[in-house]
Amino acid sequence: MGKLQLEEVKPDIGSSFKILSPHLSATFLWHLHPEYEIVYVEAAGGPRHVGNHISKYNGSDLVFIGPNIPHLNFDYGVHTDCEQVVIQMKENFLGEPFFNNPEIAAIKQLFKKACYGLSFYGNTKIKAATALKNLQNLNRFDQLLSLLQVFQLLATSDEVEVLNNAPAANKAFERQQKRMSFIYKYIGEHYNSRPDVNHLAQEVNLSTAAFCRYFKKQTKQTFTDFINQYRVNEAKNLLLQDKSVTETCYATGFEQLSYFNKIFKKITGENPSAFKKRNLL
Repeated sequence: MGKLQLEEVKPDIGSSFKILSPHLSATFLWHLHPEYEIVYVEAAGGPRHVGNHISKYNGSDLVFIGPNIPHLNFDYGVHTDCEQVVIQMKENFLGEPFFNNPEIAAIKQLFKKACYGLSFYGNTKIKAATALKNLQNLNRFDQLLSLLQVFQLLATSDEVEVLNNAPAANKAFERQQKRMSFIYKYIGEHYNSRPDVNHLAQEVNLSTAAFCRYFKKQTKQTFTDFINQYRVNEAKNLLLQDKSVTETCYATGFEQLSYFNKIFKKITGENPSAFKKRNLL
């Protein structure tokens, strides 16, 4: 978990952009890439962690992310039906002269705003989702026309939330993300034993009290709640692999079965055995 990964993106053959339909992933992928990215996801709910912004989406989400903004995969921790369309393209993927045309002014401005991370809602999201889901049924030329129409729709919409207060790829932000990446990596390596908040605070040159305040500000959760959330997500993965509730409990770092059941139900709304039965019918 948490190692900041650089994702290499290659355009589809015969195209200036790449269309992806990722499969449901249980992997925590905290990553960045120099390409712009549109993500549309349909699921019961999941995380929206883009730069410094952390929240949750319900039902579906549509985001536009600029280059080199660290973000979490939107299907992390999702264990229900999930559909995704991801479009990735390089800056000026149609060439600098094209983006200087006056007819493209709104889209050019949209690309500038993407450095903050943008989330769209309402009718804008519905219309864009319909177009994005149909892209793979079109030939290359019509794909490009449809994508430009989606960009124009987003560029002229007021149904948008700016996710970060400052551009999410500056030097100060980069230093902060390196610290968070170290913290995520530590948690990923120690969640099933005993993560030591005092040791972790020392490793990132903070007092324990300062670390706890910093961690709560960054993740909107206490260190203990975050660990429990992470353990429950991993527990779901094991239960879906047909591991027993008892095996899963101890494998994910819980020391008491009763406490595991309590935390699992608090986070998911059902106990582990009910979750397993419902998903492995």
